[in-house]
Amino acid sequence: MVHAFIMVKTDTGESETLLGRVLELDGIVDAHIVAGQYDLIAEADGGAVNNVLGVASSEIQNLDGVLDTKTYISLSAE
Repeated sequence: MVHAFIMVKTDTGESETLLGRVLELDGIVDAHIVAGQYDLIAEADGGAVNNVLGVASSEIQNLDGVLDTKTYISLSAE
């Protein structure tokens, strides 16, 4: 199992709407609005790295109002 954190920068005023849309995506286990350089952080689980990267690049980046994403693959063994 691969676990990742996906940071999402949104257009002005889009964070709340996008939070709901991100939470509906397959592979997303949790998401929050955050303060800082990015506006949302999403947690994703997948069977392989490509599954998680696909959610970030094919799903989240294609949502209207998403300006940028950055994906961090968790290296902790659980």
